[in-house]
Amino acid sequence: MTYDRLVCANCAAPVSEGRCPVCRANRERLQQQAGIFGQLSPVVLAALLIAVIAVAVLLRQAV
Repeated sequence: MTYDRLVCANCAAPVSEGRCPVCRANRERLQQQAGIFGQLSPVVLAALLIAVIAVAVLLRQAV
């Protein structure tokens, strides 16, 4: 799950806005845990997966 969809229990605002100290702390923690793929949306991840599968199929047919 991406942090832009989470709602803070402390201030009832989206965590991505970082309105309170709790939001800011959780946003930083989630960014550190997510790594490079945590920054991407699920649609982009699905498109990358489809591209990798297509390349694998093309390479297999070429051999």
